[in-house]
Amino acid sequence: MEKTLKRYFPLFVLPTLAAFIIGFIVPFGEGLYLSLCRFTTVGNAKFTGFSNFIAAFGDESFAHSFWFTVSFAVVNTVLINVAAFAVALLLTRGIKGTNLFRTVFFMPNLIGGIVLGYIWNILINCLLSIVEQPLLQLNTTAGYWGMIVLTAWQQVGYMMIIYIAGLQNVSPDLIEAAQIDGASSWKTLWSVKIPMVMPSITICLFLTITNSFKLFDQNLALTGGEPNHATEMLALNIYNTFYARSGPQWKGIGQAKAVVFFVVVVIISLVQLGATRSKEVQQ
Repeated sequence: MEKTLKRYFPLFVLPTLAAFIIGFIVPFGEGLYLSLCRFTTVGNAKFTGFSNFIAAFGDESFAHSFWFTVSFAVVNTVLINVAAFAVALLLTRGIKGTNLFRTVFFMPNLIGGIVLGYIWNILINCLLSIVEQPLLQLNTTAGYWGMIVLTAWQQVGYMMIIYIAGLQNVSPDLIEAAQIDGASSWKTLWSVKIPMVMPSITICLFLTITNSFKLFDQNLALTGGEPNHATEMLALNIYNTFYARSGPQWKGIGQAKAVVFFVVVVIISLVQLGATRSKEVQQ
């Protein structure tokens, strides 16, 4: 039976492999080629070398969007993971109504980013009008922190579930041994619980970092990059370059920006995965 399964194993893999090649590898390869071309449609692409990349790196709006996104990603990643881990700690103490609280915290993750963006746009603008401050489309600071609050509110519940699973997997014997040795709750947290949940931390950091860099729909709905592209993140900048600017040269520049964006996210993700996996403890 086992030999038969091994024999026909490629047949089971083939549909998924074909879908992966057609849906990812081929478009990705074509995207790399188009980043080196001047085009309006795929059929009339003309090879121009690295001129698109030179123009992309020379675009001040792209540089601003990059550093704005980096700043957002750092604050967003720290805030979401600290809040999610704190909530997970509280909800693994056996308090009354734990399941209800878990559901309430997780529910915002079920709402689409565009819908959330428009909802928070209305809420934040109402608050700004009460305190007599410029609305989101005229207020860079409010736009920045508005996106921080929106994404944290949406993603904390999801990361909380992952942290709860990690905390519940910590052996009670380890915690009991630490308590017998006289370790305080704080010492137990830092010396036992956190090292043992490092796989969960690795996953949550990866998800929050990549989600922060890829943020698009919330940015589009909440601020639209206003005022004057000051709150425009990388994904929205690429979208606006490709679709909102007229002229065949901008298609290739937008595609080049997308390639740079992909490389940056991959490098940052690999560095983070390597750094956190090296801290994981074998259970």
